Amino acid sequence: MVGAFLGAFLLLMLSAFTSVLAGGPLGSNREKVNAAYQAVAGECLNWERKDLSDAQKVDCGAAHRFEVTGTADITGAYPKEAPFPNAEAWEKIAAEHCSQTTATYMSGKLDPEGKYGVSTLNPDEKRWSDGYRQLRCGLQVTAPSGAALPSFGSAKTQDQSNVYDPAVCLALAENNTVGDPVDCAQPHAFEIIGVVQHPEGEFLATEKQDAVMSEKCAAIANDYTGGADLKAKNLLVTWDTRSEKSWAVGSRKANCKIGAVPQGNNLVAWTGSVRNPNGAPLTTANPPQTTSVKPQDEPTGAPLHSESGKPPSESGKPSDSGKPDKPSSSAPTTTSENR
Repeated sequence: MVGAFLGAFLLLMLSAFTSVLAGGPLGSNREKVNAAYQAVAGECLNWERKDLSDAQKVDCGAAHRFEVTGTADITGAYPKEAPFPNAEAWEKIAAEHCSQTTATYMSGKLDPEGKYGVSTLNPDEKRWSDGYRQLRCGLQVTAPSGAALPSFGSAKTQDQSNVYDPAVCLALAENNTVGDPVDCAQPHAFEIIGVVQHPEGEFLATEKQDAVMSEKCAAIANDYTGGADLKAKNLLVTWDTRSEKSWAVGSRKANCKIGAVPQGNNLVAWTGSVRNPNGAPLTTANPPQTTSVKPQDEPTGAPLHSESGKPPSESGKPSDSGKPDKPSSSAPTTTSENR
């Protein structure tokens, strides 16, 4: 049963996100990079510099960008004279050497549509030319663009639901999809207003999830906006649902959000926030993901979370938020003004 399940989602979990740990002159920076190259399964790594030269091991309870799930030596397939792989080749290497390793690390419970993507830390060109062929397989929380977001706690113990904190605004990206978190003063597709926790138990069919989310998101919207007339502002309440694949590995959270009334099947960008400034303090994760994502710094590709292998610009995040969703029965709404 487990083998069949793993086989079913290996392709789904393939990430082309291939971080390159850059080498450098001997010294303190080099020592930190070496520590990252020596990391083993269960250890977490963090870095700030775009070339990853300050990468170092940190406690997984602290902010980190990479959780090591295993190592892979590809010397047999790529002898010393082999040319440095291009992006497509690294993606193939990740599929062959890190998907199964990461699935095993997670005991088969890895949400193919969740917030974690399978990634690799690869040798840079200099190490490659010197014959270094060892990879670090791992997991990262990523924005749709592929930018690494801070992660807290081991993926083994975290809820993998693909959700954002209340008050996060998500950009409208190319091809009618949802992009990275941005400041709400900028044009965006949705403003996240809350998170609904579904109970444990058998999978709830989408129509049943819709019924639950419609009621709960309407109430959340009323509290979040202070009872604003969203319909008058040409906005409405929508929500995400969890797929059966996500439900099977324990993902039970889904976002309520507010967006502009779509034009046909096209999302419409709007600006400002509908949050009531006099409302109660928001309940957020640790840490809250409430600021816009910086442009991609590290020289990497982008993780894939879709069966079709589409890049993030075509697949959107959170799950289901790349399309006009289900309006609430009360049809609340907002506009470009701050409240």
